[in-house]
Amino acid sequence: MKAVIFAGGEGRKMFPFTDSRPKAMLRIANKPLVEHVLLTAIEAGLNDFVFIIGYRSEQIRDYFGDGSKWGVKITYRSQEEPIGTSDALNHARDILKDPFVVIHGDVVPDAESLKEIINCNGYAMGVKPMTDTRDFGTVIVEDGIARKIIEKALVPESNIVNTGIYKLDKAVFDAIDNTDISIRGEYELTESLQTFIESGAKIKCVEMKKWLSITHPWDILTMTEQYVPATLENEGTVEENVHIDGNVSIGKGSVIRAGVYITGTVIIGENCDIGPYCRIRGTTTIGNNCHVGSFVDMKNSIIMDGSKVPHLNYIGDSVIGENCNFGAGSKIANLRFDHKDIGQSGRHKLGALVGDNVNVGINACINAGTIIGNDAIIGPGAVVSQNVMPKSKVF
Repeated sequence: MKAVIFAGGEGRKMFPFTDSRPKAMLRIANKPLVEHVLLTAIEAGLNDFVFIIGYRSEQIRDYFGDGSKWGVKITYRSQEEPIGTSDALNHARDILKDPFVVIHGDVVPDAESLKEIINCNGYAMGVKPMTDTRDFGTVIVEDGIARKIIEKALVPESNIVNTGIYKLDKAVFDAIDNTDISIRGEYELTESLQTFIESGAKIKCVEMKKWLSITHPWDILTMTEQYVPATLENEGTVEENVHIDGNVSIGKGSVIRAGVYITGTVIIGENCDIGPYCRIRGTTTIGNNCHVGSFVDMKNSIIMDGSKVPHLNYIGDSVIGENCNFGAGSKIANLRFDHKDIGQSGRHKLGALVGDNVNVGINACINAGTIIGNDAIIGPGAVVSQNVMPKSKVF
């Protein structure tokens, strides 16, 4: 059985992190999001994949190749224009056989539920009850069968979320051929599936035991908090007088220097230089070739490849892109004075969301919930309380 994985989307709501990478290549626990999807699908018994790619597709091809690293087969189909998921599936039409599975590349299911979908007789889809469905399509379910599929209605008719995971066969392409462009200007698979249902298809709804999705940039923090593996490995060098208390992974070539204090669940990539005399805590992931220096306090944050936080910095509840540099004494706030949730995130604590190649000068202060675009410069002593566009300079 082939599995089609939609990995071509840009993810415009994920600014600034998708300005330079596809949404599917956002790092969660130091692995691309779509790699977690792939690993879950492999665990569920699948080994033949079709990746639908588009935006910055070379990153996905370069990383996954033919799939041999994971012991599977990966074929690619390019969707040159992002005109919807129905069109995306149509690009794999020539190589699909009955039945097949469709998985969105920005959601991570659990292997047990995915296996249940795979083993269903006939058609199936994954669903998940949620209290807040505003960012998702929903499903009206009767007697375990999908009766109506709704794509992101302003007033949701159901609290049952469509997880974007389906078991189908080639009969669905008749419905795709009769799908009109939506009010959002796309050919949407949800509309094709509604046409399919109205033609008599019965799609069984399987409730997912676990399902994680990313819609907004702060969701990177939320997913990381829920998805860090239970078992981690240490392959780096740890000097004397280092305190480690928790589930900690240290990559090859990384050095943890004297006086470093690490607690919680922490993943440190390869060839990193950590310390001396810094504290890393909470759920934190640090990419490859990073430097966290002396007297830095870092908690519940994601630091992407090549970024440097050298000394006397505080980074809390933040996502820092690739190849950033923080000058001495720069700080990121992560809590409002009135202790209300920060912006639209719904999070009580949220620091900064910093794009790639951002340079922050000494003693700069960045306020809670601030978003900073790629290639921005924050000058020495600057106070940043509003979002910063890419390539801007703040002094």
